[in-house]
Amino acid sequence: MPTATQKTTIVTKPPAQRDWVLFDASGQVLGRLAVKIATILMGKHKPTYTAHVDTGDFVVVINCRQLKISGKKLEQTTYDTYSGYPGGLRQTPREKIFKDKPEFLLTLAVKRMLPKSPLGRHMLSKLKAYADSEHPHQAQQPKPLEV
Repeated sequence: MPTATQKTTIVTKPPAQRDWVLFDASGQVLGRLAVKIATILMGKHKPTYTAHVDTGDFVVVINCRQLKISGKKLEQTTYDTYSGYPGGLRQTPREKIFKDKPEFLLTLAVKRMLPKSPLGRHMLSKLKAYADSEHPHQAQQPKPLEV
């Protein structure tokens, strides 16, 4: 019995129209939310996903201040920056960053899940994270997604 031929779609240009997706981060676990956001930014949730083309959508995340971080990671984790000079290592506790800039924690978690290339940096630019429920993207009418 002959089978129907299957065709694989290979996208060569990014889509002209992208969707906008809204996530409410209140009560969500940081890593699990970051995985879902990275999937949407890359476009892996679409049947037209192509690895070398940015087919993903825009993502708006609100209420990052109410994220949950499981276990003792909030107290035990530190983020390191190094200036390149002797004694130039600076360690910042996750607790301080979460208090000052909670949207930075989410952005950093998503950044580390995206490709490490110019394409990955372009994908990250489609993430808009905000600490509270206010955001300036009402005109784009983002569709709320449940996590």
